[in-house]
Amino acid sequence: MSASQTSDVPTLLVKIFGRDRPGLTAGLFDTLAAYSVDVVDIEQVVTRGRITLCALVTEPSHGLAGDLRVTVHGWAQSMKMQAEIISGHGDNRPRGVGRSLVTVLGHPLTAESTAGIAARITAVGGNIDRIFRLAKYPVTAVEFAVSGASTEALRTELATASAALGVDIAVVSAGLHRRAQRLVVMDVDSTLIQDEVIELFAAHAGCEEQVAEVTAAAMRGELDFEQSLHARVALLAGLDASVVEKVRSEVRLTPGARTLIRTLKRLGYQVGVVSGGFTQVTDDLKERLGLDFAQANTLEIADGKLTGRVTGEIVDRAGKARLLRRFAAEAGVPLSQTVAIGDGANDLDMLNAAGLGVAFNAKPVVREAAHTAVNVPFLDTVLYLLGVTRDEVEAADTHDEDSVQG
Repeated sequence: MSASQTSDVPTLLVKIFGRDRPGLTAGLFDTLAAYSVDVVDIEQVVTRGRITLCALVTEPSHGLAGDLRVTVHGWAQSMKMQAEIISGHGDNRPRGVGRSLVTVLGHPLTAESTAGIAARITAVGGNIDRIFRLAKYPVTAVEFAVSGASTEALRTELATASAALGVDIAVVSAGLHRRAQRLVVMDVDSTLIQDEVIELFAAHAGCEEQVAEVTAAAMRGELDFEQSLHARVALLAGLDASVVEKVRSEVRLTPGARTLIRTLKRLGYQVGVVSGGFTQVTDDLKERLGLDFAQANTLEIADGKLTGRVTGEIVDRAGKARLLRRFAAEAGVPLSQTVAIGDGANDLDMLNAAGLGVAFNAKPVVREAAHTAVNVPFLDTVLYLLGVTRDEVEAADTHDEDSVQG
């Protein structure tokens, strides 16, 4: 039966609520089956052990609606449930044009911030069609399905609200392409790892403070990256090449980094890194983490010593965006279906070029320019922006453990 044919058909909204237990859904539809009704829509939600089950069905023929009501109420009472049945016509109200998914990360997620988000959605003409919790830890992640407003209008409205409400908000267009984003490229220093690699080298050269000052200025966008890179690397001249292994051992992955990469790989994504740091570290990370792509600058080594120079093409702000495009082409992924993650000013071109640019614990200039920002110290929270639930992550982990044991 087409939508136009069902618009005037008498229907009943059957709502059951109470303590959840196995067999409720089967029991309700067994009860309804006796009246030969057609199912128009179903929705079921379970929260803290309480179920709300809604079934929109056609009204039974031969004037049996009253008998159906009595039977359903009797069944519900026998199951110690409550029932409500509402008469009407046709299907649900058509959703407005424009479909978006609004993902909210709260640590914690408060009633005040939730009210603010809902009000902002309404302010741009959006309607919340459905709300679904993606995760309860390490952050509370909730997804709003919204219709009736353009994705850009929602993103603009909610971007300004995010900081004031104390939550991270991502807005993407709904549709198949969301799960089809098949390439994730991230920065390394202060994103994939907790450290700035050049500062780890500088600590061995006794010039950590000088290098840190230049690094901070470059990340704030106050200095040209290439000039600052040459200036910092020059301070490393004369270091023994054996320091490379020491630095590799000192690198600390960001919490959630392994989970993010492991889960993405299981989902069929390709994952890469681009860095203003050095291949001496990124090549090691690529091997350890099973990355598909890795590109960085290369420290020149001669006669077993660092020369204080880099070789090859410089990976700077423009270079990162260029590499994102190259990786996407090699992976066979449209640029619109890529995700980029970074924290510094030299990541901005890459973040803006990607289908979804995520500023991770980023400097203010980056948070303001990126599509969305994540301000909690867990890199795997990016999964929630892609619609992956915590349950799916944990189920995949369990499957891997079972495979190893088997």
